[in-house]
Amino acid sequence: MKTNRFLSVFLISIVAFNTANAQTTAKKANTSWPVIEKQMKPWTRWWWMGNAVDEQNLSTVLQAYKNAGMGGVEITPIYGAVGFENKYIQFLSPEWMNMLHYTTQKANSLDLGVDMNTGTGWPFGGPQIKAENAATKLISQKYSLSAGEKLTERIQVKEARQESAELQVLTAYGPKGEITDLLKLVQTDGSLNWSPASGKWDIYALFSGKTRQMVKRAAPGGEGFTLDHLDKKSVDVYLKRFTDVFGNQPTGVRSFFNDSYEVYGATWTPTFLTAFRQNRGYDLSTYIKDLLSKDSVGEQVARVKSDYRETMDELLFKNFTQNWTNWAHQHKALTKNQSHGSPGNLLDLYGAVDIPETETFGSSYFPIKGLRRDSADVRNVDPDPIMSKFASSAAHTGGKKLVSSETFTWLTEHFKTSYSQCKPEAEQLFLAGINHIFYHGTTNSPSNVPWPGWLFYASVEMNPNNSLWPHANGINNYIARCQSILQTGTSDNEILIYWPVYDAWDKAKGLDMPLKVHDVDEWLHPTAFYKLSTQLAKVGYAFDFASDRLLQQTTIKGKELITSANAAPYQTLVIPKCELMNPETLEKIIGMAEQGANIIFEDLPQDVPGLGNLKARRTKLKATLNKLNFSSATAAIQHQKLGKGQVFLSADVQEVLTRIGLKREVLTDTGLQLIRRRTDAGKYYYLVNHTSKDIDAFLPINEKGGIEILNPQDGATGMAAVKDAKVRVQLKSGESLFLLVSAAKSTHKNTWVYLDEPGQEIALKNPWKLHFTAGGPELPGDQQLSKLVSWTSLPDPKLQAFSGTGVYTSNFNLPAKTAKEYVLQLNQVDESARVWINGHEVGILWSIPFEARIGKYLKAGNNTIKVEVVNLMANRIRDLDVKKVQWRKYHEINFVNINYKEFDASQWNVMPSGLIGPVAIKPFF
Repeated sequence: MKTNRFLSVFLISIVAFNTANAQTTAKKANTSWPVIEKQMKPWTRWWWMGNAVDEQNLSTVLQAYKNAGMGGVEITPIYGAVGFENKYIQFLSPEWMNMLHYTTQKANSLDLGVDMNTGTGWPFGGPQIKAENAATKLISQKYSLSAGEKLTERIQVKEARQESAELQVLTAYGPKGEITDLLKLVQTDGSLNWSPASGKWDIYALFSGKTRQMVKRAAPGGEGFTLDHLDKKSVDVYLKRFTDVFGNQPTGVRSFFNDSYEVYGATWTPTFLTAFRQNRGYDLSTYIKDLLSKDSVGEQVARVKSDYRETMDELLFKNFTQNWTNWAHQHKALTKNQSHGSPGNLLDLYGAVDIPETETFGSSYFPIKGLRRDSADVRNVDPDPIMSKFASSAAHTGGKKLVSSETFTWLTEHFKTSYSQCKPEAEQLFLAGINHIFYHGTTNSPSNVPWPGWLFYASVEMNPNNSLWPHANGINNYIARCQSILQTGTSDNEILIYWPVYDAWDKAKGLDMPLKVHDVDEWLHPTAFYKLSTQLAKVGYAFDFASDRLLQQTTIKGKELITSANAAPYQTLVIPKCELMNPETLEKIIGMAEQGANIIFEDLPQDVPGLGNLKARRTKLKATLNKLNFSSATAAIQHQKLGKGQVFLSADVQEVLTRIGLKREVLTDTGLQLIRRRTDAGKYYYLVNHTSKDIDAFLPINEKGGIEILNPQDGATGMAAVKDAKVRVQLKSGESLFLLVSAAKSTHKNTWVYLDEPGQEIALKNPWKLHFTAGGPELPGDQQLSKLVSWTSLPDPKLQAFSGTGVYTSNFNLPAKTAKEYVLQLNQVDESARVWINGHEVGILWSIPFEARIGKYLKAGNNTIKVEVVNLMANRIRDLDVKKVQWRKYHEINFVNINYKEFDASQWNVMPSGLIGPVAIKPFF
């Protein structure tokens, strides 16, 4: 009976995902919005602290997530709370599996999805990983001998706790460039019976040792060494534990998840030398001096290290990423991977899984009017949309429907994050091609744990204990509407831009090269690739990135580049200025031109990467370059017709794009940003105003046809005004909308109501009553307000510590209802408001500019208004710390502040709270 029940859960989840992956437009409701399915709603990382979960609390929390508009959860077990050890459940034990099965069954009944970390904490590792399968590092030692001398010490690793380290290389370098392999001369006791005949020699020993890194933030039953991701046997050992536990029973998990690669110092694997020799064509042992060089310059050093880094990439790609994905498919599940931080080609590593996932860490600056940004509450990290496009590019070029993000990690200091601050960060991800938001995150907390419940650091705390939770449907519904379109059809990016990874790898400095989100200033920002990408994005071109591997599988149909069967085609390939390129890649690019493609070089590559077979590879590159015989098309453009296609060489890529007929979206000159989706219903434009100015203008767009406006904030739709092939767009600072452009004749009955001629503002100056309905630590008494102010400035001392919900009521007189529309303007709200007019709910105004159209709710004469406001958790947390209440007591890292120091809110300023206004109604005629 159990088997059938769990099988049905699994089959339903797979059918749901296949539906999401259909290439046609999602089924329609009665409006132009696609039907909202669970993968379109925001999901959340869901930490199980100490695995201290039970059916009753799981059921309660899942129902709360469902009611708040979430679509699914991602289970990540972590360390537990002190004092609850008797509630802990060992990871993957029968009891734990019962909890997993209950969760997937309950989630399925609520139409929620479930993903699961293939481990606890991060990175992958655990008790099944013994020393031989643990993350491995290169340990080096240097000795010197003069003529006639012998080593008196044994060649044994000196680093502590590395007794099992294996000597793999012993190479001597003489004064005249001599190189001698001494490995076979080492005796079993480590002694070396050798001395140089003349001069002074340096001897380099390389040992295969262990990093001894343990799983970070591990849950009970998940403690142990970090896995050697580069070694297939070690990965197989790791996964076998799950296979043995799962057996043939479907888990009900949609996708297995892997967090960002944070395997520190894992510079080696025992089989590295063999893989290097097979893939690079020479013996690394001979060049170990170059590999270990501390110099930051030197061509040969850089070439050897480039070959080393490329081999790391291949081992990680094949032995871990592809291997893990194949394992997941055997268990009828998908994989979701954060490839950033890996020592490999990020595009390929993202592309090797089913759902590539990026992350945002820190907060961006947006010049949106009224958006709070306190320097003391943010990290000095600015999430870069170009970084996010590595994940979305892998999804788009691979024809993958979903591309996700770990979202809002350290967006602000704990308990100070408003929904208004979340919105532009999410929108920036959407603009970068992300369409599957995962909150970071929420902690499963039993109902009997006092407020604020169990919490995890670096989190936006998207959970029912958050005082903002009653309004979570506001932001969740907005994200769901956006993602319902952004997951529909295919991407509509016309340009493919080659990423010159070999230029990144060709550095003499360092050893391995993890390409981290936090290090983009080093490996990404200084490059010609980055500068070109940002320039093209700014002027309104849409593009994805391509790796060498991707180009090798790309085919040409007419003039279009086809990267995979399910991907949208690209119109041109752009090669940014790069120094190094594999001759095979250049040959493929020229071949694509001969087959009909338009190829644009910003500059030609100058050399090949790496050291292996260098002379022959240089000859091959030169021979391919010699096929190019450009003539001047303009003063700035060199051109050659090649077979069915053509090749351009120009530092002005934009001019070439114009020449071949690729138009930019001119509306970006206003500061608006956009992304497009191609669907059976037409082409969607997602427009976002992150500028400081309001925009009201007729703007050109490249796609022609009837144009419908869709407002993701409230779901309103209507046909747009079009004049001289331009569409009228009204967007205040901080707002967004969709345009649906369709060649088919519209059956839409409504025209979009533009706010044209503003009338005299109606200020709501009558007194307000304020009543508190939920929150703590205590409910304050009712307040009578002659003027709106922060409730923390009112005389009641309870209000400075209060986090929760307050309801404002008042009335106002509308002499006559003559305008075509009326807009309620709440102005300052700390932090979110739900509004009723004359007993009719208007909606949740959860973000800047805190406005809503209310004409249909108004009447001539007396009108009532009710505004329910929720504030941040910050003031109540501050009060707990002032009173020295022990509310954070966890194992491991416990709970840290945004600077990873001990958390203490006692010195915080009290945060403004409530409806501060001024509140007004503006008529438009």
